[in-house]
Amino acid sequence: MKDKTYRLHSLTEGNWFKLICGASYQHLPAVRSLALIYTLAGVDCIDVAADYAVITAVQEGIQAAQNCPDLDRELKGKNKPLLMISINDGEDPHFRKAEFDVTQCPAECSRPCETICGANAIAFSDVATEFSGVIDRLCYGCGRCLPICPEQLITTRSYVSTPQAVVSLVDEMGIDAIEIHTQVGHFADFKRLWSEISSGIDKLQILAISCSYHQDAIPYLQALVELIQPLPCPLIWQTDGRPMSGDIGMGTTHLAVKFAQKAIQAGLPGYIQLAGGTNDYTVTKLQAEKMLKYQAKSFEVTNRWVSGVAYGSYARSLISPILEKLEMINYSDNHSAKQLENHPDLLEESVAIAHNLVSQIKYSPLLKN
Repeated sequence: MKDKTYRLHSLTEGNWFKLICGASYQHLPAVRSLALIYTLAGVDCIDVAADYAVITAVQEGIQAAQNCPDLDRELKGKNKPLLMISINDGEDPHFRKAEFDVTQCPAECSRPCETICGANAIAFSDVATEFSGVIDRLCYGCGRCLPICPEQLITTRSYVSTPQAVVSLVDEMGIDAIEIHTQVGHFADFKRLWSEISSGIDKLQILAISCSYHQDAIPYLQALVELIQPLPCPLIWQTDGRPMSGDIGMGTTHLAVKFAQKAIQAGLPGYIQLAGGTNDYTVTKLQAEKMLKYQAKSFEVTNRWVSGVAYGSYARSLISPILEKLEMINYSDNHSAKQLENHPDLLEESVAIAHNLVSQIKYSPLLKN
């Protein structure tokens, strides 16, 4: 419990860092490595798909970090992040996969979908025995391929979380937190989901509610407050500005910051945490807008500043070159050779990259004053 209390302290201090592995991302070796790397870099929470195999991979990565011989004993407890699963109350871009029939693609197509896919989830091969199309486990539903297909052949396959399965995962897998993804207009869907999972909320360390930006988002979130209160655990509002876009460019962070400003002004009870378009520019933008705790005029009310930032596609894109190097190693039949902790140079390089991102919100000298 000590390590979990330490992580909750990050929310009150305004330096909470969450890694988003992806609500639909199921590439198990990559998920395990990301959990290992960012645990060593000092993240507070890792958010993953509500999937048994994915959760197991993350837990293995966290355990590998805890077993790292170079990690100071005092830090082993503090370095264990909270484990969060993402669920949805209805149709949501985070909970979908792209798909298309490659046999319908014109031979002369320049294949812009393959180029634009940040997850390397689209592949084409001229060899009949090799796979072509969307690699399901790599796709996390960003949707960038949809409008760019010249023939409009790409569609999506969506799914909605099953409440019974969520409750089962919390009980069986030691889940610390749940994040509910919702949108304006989903109140009836949220209410239905809440009625089925609310009895188990007292088992959690944190409840998070993620909402995509909309001009009517604040009244909608205020309606959710009336529905869910009182809560037995802390509440995080995730202001999801431009979902799954942080790796596109610096400007994607602006909408997340704007949404957070509106949530702060509304005085929503709980903690405010950015997501959706977050990247290397996010903390700089928050500082410029004076939205961090050390810049606040009063520390008495926690929702008068941003309590943290969640990073998804950008955090993963920083590490992907390292993971590609790992995949290129000739493993033979040695399973352990596939594990990043058995390659100290690659591990050290990846943790340094991750720590550079984590330190922007967590270890800034300004935040310590």
